[in-house]
Amino acid sequence: MNLAFFGFQAHPFNPTPDPRFLHLTPGHRDALAQLVYGVQERKGFILLTGEVGAGKTTLVQALLRQLDGTTAVACVPNSLLPFEDILEYALEQLGIAKPGDSHVQRLVVLQHFLLERSRAGQNTVLILDEAQNLQPETLEQIRLLSNFETTSEKVLQILLVGQPELRERLDLPSLRQLKQRIGLRASLSLLAAQDTAYYIRTRLRAAGARDLDLFSAGAVAAIARHASGVPRLINTLCDHCLLIAYADQVRRISEKIAGEAIAYLENGKRSRRTKRRAVPPPTKGGRFAAAWRKVIGR
Repeated sequence: MNLAFFGFQAHPFNPTPDPRFLHLTPGHRDALAQLVYGVQERKGFILLTGEVGAGKTTLVQALLRQLDGTTAVACVPNSLLPFEDILEYALEQLGIAKPGDSHVQRLVVLQHFLLERSRAGQNTVLILDEAQNLQPETLEQIRLLSNFETTSEKVLQILLVGQPELRERLDLPSLRQLKQRIGLRASLSLLAAQDTAYYIRTRLRAAGARDLDLFSAGAVAAIARHASGVPRLINTLCDHCLLIAYADQVRRISEKIAGEAIAYLENGKRSRRTKRRAVPPPTKGGRFAAAWRKVIGR
């Protein structure tokens, strides 16, 4: 897709969690405020849950942008790792070069690191994404990391990010101590149907679009019905709409184009042949005629 064709400065519906494109519904705004407060006030364990594609990772990236330069962050994206590997990954991200070879040595080095930062007035955050996949025994070992504290504050803030199943996992009897330590709970809801239009306009504005009404009302309604409020699906559908519109050389997304994008996602092909711009025949010979023959393949 040609960005200049639509007047974009960036791709508005990229799947990457770019906080520049975050659309803050009241629920998202409240969740972000809780995350910032929980980290800054050193509440220890913080929980963020939401359905698949609801924008949890993007919200975490927005949180990181609001933290000051004195906050060290370790973000572990792979929740299938055992605790030993999670610990090693976190130490690497925190810049602890020689943590030691044994489990005990690594814990001691981490404790000294956290206490030194705390004495200097600095904060440290561990973020565990897709935490619903963490095994109960791994979660219990992560809980023990919260024992690193002073008499007045937690020296490590731990943010658990996951799908709603994470709340169910925390209800296990073996994890009742962890559940009791969660200081703040934030959750993300899916977008209401009427919010889809605002979501699309927010991303178009962030991409530098000149026409914020690029998607017709009919197109937005079709996208809202199919995506059911999931931001990730809205992004995918809108991106396919733009691709089809660019192929057809039209600068407005109609309900028909939205229908084609939905059909493509469902069965892998467009519902009609791609239109092409008519190329006028040459009126003179020479290089113009040669170029024309190249276009039509003669």
